Amino acid sequence: MDLLLKGVATGLLLSIMVGPVFFVLLETSIRKGVKAALAVDLGVLISDIVYIVIAFVFFTQVAELAEGNDNSILRLVGGSLFLVYGVYTFFKKVKKSESTKEFEVVPNAAGYIILALKGFLLNMMNPLVVFYWFSVMTLGAGDGDEHGSSMILYLTYILVTFFSIDFLKIIGAKRLRSLVTPRLLMGLNRMVGIVFVGFGLVLVTQGIIGLVTK
Repeated sequence: MDLLLKGVATGLLLSIMVGPVFFVLLETSIRKGVKAALAVDLGVLISDIVYIVIAFVFFTQVAELAEGNDNSILRLVGGSLFLVYGVYTFFKKVKKSESTKEFEVVPNAAGYIILALKGFLLNMMNPLVVFYWFSVMTLGAGDGDEHGSSMILYLTYILVTFFSIDFLKIIGAKRLRSLVTPRLLMGLNRMVGIVFVGFGLVLVTQGIIGLVTK
């Protein structure tokens, strides 16, 4: 239950981050329909899984180096990344995209595959994603099973929550569109940035205390 709550809470936090993918999902849902937007989101999900695998390889290597230090090194590395990503998110500028295009019908299955590829490439073009997934793994590394089922379950909860929130964004795109303002988006990013910095400070402090008292 603790792992479930931690995974869902992390997934909810990540889902309110605003970036290019957010606007692409809204625009695609409005212009091409829910199925088309879901195809884009599927591509984003697949790219997230690719980044998670890369981050996990890095994570396990750091975990091996940190063995015997009670995850102190992991917490230092993950906390530092959280601090950097938090500051970046806080100051990141958000531009609300405007679309005047009319509704377009996706002609066939190939069209949905192209949309999924668009989502995949859009997310893959942001290399910072791999760093925040590493940081997220650090949050779930306190249960003594960094290399096994607990971590996989934790990441699964996050992805399911993440995709579920995206689905709600997609089906409510037309209503959300009128509510989305640059001020609101900037406020969301600043809130997430502050939370990330908070996580980073806690993890770094725990890592330093762990190394000092070892």
